[in-house]
Amino acid sequence: MPDGVGLVETRTAVVADPDHPFRLENGATLEKVEVAYETYGELNEDRSNAIFICHALSGDAHAAGLHQGADRPGWWDNIVGPGRPLDTDRFFVVCANVLGGCGGTTGPSSEDPATGSPYGLRFPLVQVRDLVEVHRALLAELGIDHLLAAVGGSLGGMQALQWAIDHPGELDGALVIAASAHLSAQNIAFSAVAREAIMSDPDFAHGDYYGTDGSPDRGLAIARMIGHITYLSEESMREKFGRRIQDSDAPRYGFDVDFEVESYLRYQGTSFVERFDANTYLYLGRTMDYFEPFADPTYVQHQIAEGDTAFLLVSFDSDWRFSTSHSRRVTDELRLAGAPVTFQEVESRHGHDSFLFEIPEYHETVAGFLDRLATERGIG
Repeated sequence: MPDGVGLVETRTAVVADPDHPFRLENGATLEKVEVAYETYGELNEDRSNAIFICHALSGDAHAAGLHQGADRPGWWDNIVGPGRPLDTDRFFVVCANVLGGCGGTTGPSSEDPATGSPYGLRFPLVQVRDLVEVHRALLAELGIDHLLAAVGGSLGGMQALQWAIDHPGELDGALVIAASAHLSAQNIAFSAVAREAIMSDPDFAHGDYYGTDGSPDRGLAIARMIGHITYLSEESMREKFGRRIQDSDAPRYGFDVDFEVESYLRYQGTSFVERFDANTYLYLGRTMDYFEPFADPTYVQHQIAEGDTAFLLVSFDSDWRFSTSHSRRVTDELRLAGAPVTFQEVESRHGHDSFLFEIPEYHETVAGFLDRLATERGIG
């Protein structure tokens, strides 16, 4: 693989202030909104080569490259960089932490200007549309009013889809990867159990655990363990772990960690607690639960007719969290509304997490779609 983007830094922009507050879809307002973001590559002279990465639930603004002193690159480093599908020799790539996040963008852990204390559960519920509007406000600060594409996986794909529906004239393309426009009862159930794990933790303190001696680490770790199971396929779990015993040749016959898969899940939960906020997990999970962009077909048809956004839908055959049927439903809805749509199911053993892996067919599909958009726009 070609070298990546090298050293990068996360920057912050203020996109709302008391004189220009941010109004959410539910009518609530935020007096101040800060957004953490990173950029890769160079914006061309006519500002036509910008691509926006919308991240998934547990992601953040650090999509690619290395922070000073770090040894692990950004979460989507294998797809962003010179010669990679999001080719930074051609494109100016922006990734920002979402509203409600805990990676530098205003969210439940941020200070409420009205009280001087963290919002906690007093932070308003946010919809996918609100996440998009904050992204748009950031781009306005950067002097960008049109994107070659918005791209994202899972919750990120939901954002790209909503963006293309609400603002069809702003995107040449939308790449909706391993995403859904309508969470199933099963998906909502997983979210409910994860939420219960967090809110039942004795240290949750009704969301006001900031600055206290405790935080709902155990509940968040369990929630992450539940989520992580849904991100993997049975095949990948079988290949990675099987029924192998951890650090032993024989079972110990007790209730502590014995199987390798148990140890792996415990590690995933513990490491997640170190970088993520429990309230953010609650908020973004609920944002996904309520997502329903095709609830008003007349609106969608009208919006699609207003622009010429091309869509790429990608699913993975082993993804049972947002299976291919989810992507096919989105494809059908968009085609019914008159949108040009390309759909590709990719073979992968990695389950829902496949969108994070370097899978040749997947990367070639993304690169080919972006190359076509760039050629149509005259981007070399």
